[in-house]
Amino acid sequence: MTILECCIIVNVILATKAFDPFPFILLNLILSCIAALQAPVIMMSQNRQEEKDRKRAENDYIFKLKAEIEISNLHQEINLLMEEQFKTLLDPQKYQVELLEEIAEKKK
Repeated sequence: MTILECCIIVNVILATKAFDPFPFILLNLILSCIAALQAPVIMMSQNRQEEKDRKRAENDYIFKLKAEIEISNLHQEINLLMEEQFKTLLDPQKYQVELLEEIAEKKK
């Protein structure tokens, strides 16, 4: 049972001699004061959390940008390797074509 519930029960039971009768004005005042003191603390906490979230988002963006650049570099390297492989595959083929052309010329 909370202090709030105890205060209400005591005031209801005492009824005529209650220190804070039914509308519970004193209790309302205390709760309002607590809320007024908690509000700035909650706002500061939210501002700190927002700053942390902003920094985390910025770090994520930078990390993803670096990853994208690395992937782009890897694609370029793979393309260069494939071009070199293609050239090395074409060289024997060119040699074979030249040999076939020589054979064809000899037959004529």
